[in-house]
Amino acid sequence: MQSNFARRDLLKAGCALAAASALPVRAQSKPTLRLAAVFSDRDIRADMVRTLAKDVQADFTIEPFFGGTLFKQGTELVALQRDNLELGNVAPQDISKQLPAWSILTSAYLFRDANHLNAYFASELGAEMKQMAEEQLKVKILGPTFYGTRQVGLRAKNKIRTPADMAGIKLRMPPGEAWQLLGRSIGANPTPMAYAETYTGLQTGAIDGQDNPLPNVQNMKFYEVMSQIVLTSHLVAFDVLTMNLKAWNAMGAKQKGFQAAVDKAIAWSAAEHLKREAELASSFKQQGLDVYVPDIAAFRAYAQKVYLASDEAKAWPKGMLDKVNAMK
Repeated sequence: MQSNFARRDLLKAGCALAAASALPVRAQSKPTLRLAAVFSDRDIRADMVRTLAKDVQADFTIEPFFGGTLFKQGTELVALQRDNLELGNVAPQDISKQLPAWSILTSAYLFRDANHLNAYFASELGAEMKQMAEEQLKVKILGPTFYGTRQVGLRAKNKIRTPADMAGIKLRMPPGEAWQLLGRSIGANPTPMAYAETYTGLQTGAIDGQDNPLPNVQNMKFYEVMSQIVLTSHLVAFDVLTMNLKAWNAMGAKQKGFQAAVDKAIAWSAAEHLKREAELASSFKQQGLDVYVPDIAAFRAYAQKVYLASDEAKAWPKGMLDKVNAMK
């Protein structure tokens, strides 16, 4: 009898041990995808990420790191390429550092609005640029994360009508030559500064202004240290949700469902940004800021002249500018 009990106990123990050892295998079957982004957890795009995470939770765990807490602004692309990151919200300006042809997508007054931007990335032209990034940079471009139209916000009250009025203004821009060129293209003196330092820079006078979409101005409370917003609308602002190529290829048959969830989340985010922009222009006026539209034709003509004379334009795909302009 004792021998039988001993055998039963051993069998139970063996089954329990087998079950325990199987747990890690099951857990590993659901990959964790870390996502790095510079925007804050209050940003509309943070809700976009949460929506995506919920929609794919049956197959993947998305672990977001907002506010540049995992990788500093501008380093996400390299982290993806080195297999140190699975998902990143990457600025096209950072891509253009390694892939100069992409600098056309960072130029002022290229896209008319969010619909134009999305239509481009869904077109054969957009597919060509995404494929270029995949082949040469070894990353997967999932789609554009629109976050509004960039407007100029200033501490001083001097009216801005044309690019000539921007002369000498220290305008905060993210680090990187593509961003500095954008600042010069609207007549300013671009000053590199991290996003998280911009509020203090405005407060202390280290910079005279910043350029960001209105939702960012609201999220980061820049309006507290500005007197006016000049609606230059010089750049339809977007990043690209980008994936480590090994992680993408490992998805296999689940790629289609994941991409569909990404497309859904991106579309929701774009619609929310457009709605918020319309609300905020009125709200900032009510808070006492001077909000007005300058001579857009003068800004556009000046910007195009600056870009076409730049070294960056030499790397643009032949005929791409005209094709983008012709898109409906």
